[in-house]
Amino acid sequence: MTSSQVGKSHDGSEAVGGDAPEEGYERGLGSRQVQMIAIGGAIGVGLFLGAGANIAKAGPSLIVMYALAGVIIFFIMRALGELLLYRPVSGSFAEYSREFLGPFFGYFTGWTYWLMWVVTGMAELTAAAIYVHYWFPSVPQWVTALVFLIVLFVANLISVKLFGEIEFWFSMVKVTALLGMIIIGIGVLTFGFSSAGDTAAVSNLWAFDGFFPNGVGSSLMTLQGVMFAYLAVELVGVTAGESEDPEKTLPKAINTLPWRIALFYVGALTVILCVVKWTEFSPDVSPFVAAFAKIGIPAGAGIVNFVVLTAALSSCNSGMYSTGRMLRNLAESGEAPKVFGKLSSTKTPAFGITVSVLCMGIGVVLNYVVPEKAFGYVTSVATAAGIWTWLMILVSHILYRRAVDAGRLPASSFPAPGGAKCSWIAVAFLLFVTGLIAYDADSRICLYVMAVWAAVLGVSWAILKARNPQVTERREPELEKVG
Repeated sequence: MTSSQVGKSHDGSEAVGGDAPEEGYERGLGSRQVQMIAIGGAIGVGLFLGAGANIAKAGPSLIVMYALAGVIIFFIMRALGELLLYRPVSGSFAEYSREFLGPFFGYFTGWTYWLMWVVTGMAELTAAAIYVHYWFPSVPQWVTALVFLIVLFVANLISVKLFGEIEFWFSMVKVTALLGMIIIGIGVLTFGFSSAGDTAAVSNLWAFDGFFPNGVGSSLMTLQGVMFAYLAVELVGVTAGESEDPEKTLPKAINTLPWRIALFYVGALTVILCVVKWTEFSPDVSPFVAAFAKIGIPAGAGIVNFVVLTAALSSCNSGMYSTGRMLRNLAESGEAPKVFGKLSSTKTPAFGITVSVLCMGIGVVLNYVVPEKAFGYVTSVATAAGIWTWLMILVSHILYRRAVDAGRLPASSFPAPGGAKCSWIAVAFLLFVTGLIAYDADSRICLYVMAVWAAVLGVSWAILKARNPQVTERREPELEKVG
């Protein structure tokens, strides 16, 4: 039987979930918007821009890396799904870390997830500036990044209903465009039209120095970038965890993840690598833009560049929204200043959004100081923060299954296939990727950043414990049967 906490909102309505939904928010997101945001949330700058550099390193074997990482992501999401239907709560990663590992881990995970979204926002701003550079090469990257930062900040202070509608259409553009790319690519392969028709062939996957042209080791080194592309898929679980009907919404959202990965990541990359030889892609140009330029569709490359610009801005917009919300969750748990818990007249966590946007402004500085390395730096930090979040989900799931087997906790109605075994496999994989990050000189800096981040959180936790001891005490969750 599924168990959860049951709370009351300000208007007296019942809310399923420990802290969800947040009291005071305007509940303006319809199912149409939530479903499209869930689908579009997994399609971001990591695929559109990051794939270019990874193709240069791994060639066609990048397809296998995306598929392999996709399997691990599915294990993570099924582990999260089992936890969410055991106890669907807002801020689930922090809540489960707090319940199964202790208060400090909940605190650390909540703030680290906020950090992940802040640096992801930096990456999206960097990517957006690079896309605009395609049309206006004389405009400095940092200027474009700053303009987008300000525009999106203003947009995030608008009502959640308008935010949801904007995100719905952003996601619709991304999904429609990717499907169009796949269909056109298949058409080029099948009928041979366009200037790419003469050279387009499935054999392009192995005809130029083989499927692993730079060796298996070089292909494995792309996993850190591949994992960045999958950041934010866990937001599907967060959205479902705040749903009034998690029993139906969550399994559907998670079980459709494999086909989304197969279609939008593996499928799209396979098609463009068949249409265009992998040796013709440039590390600093989106492979989708390059593919359409090669096909020769009138204004095709410009259209695709607009689509990937939309994807970057959409993801950054969602990141701003998520960071403000995460800070409010932390404030309500006593783990962040109370001012972050306040809502504006438009029922948005305006102060939290403002602070998050100011932190994202560091990305603008990076674009000014090291524009050629800005994207690589911020993606590696975001990946490290994301890996921590995923590890906490997996470890919490393993400990939860132990508690269920021992009869201490009720079983979830959405058990992960393979039980804790798949979670152990995913933990080993994530630790392996962390080792790759440590091995690579360019991305290793993120581990130094995370070490400093851990030290800061450790000191702030000690201060919090001294000032407010009850916040740092372990609290058992109240469980009631639902339905």
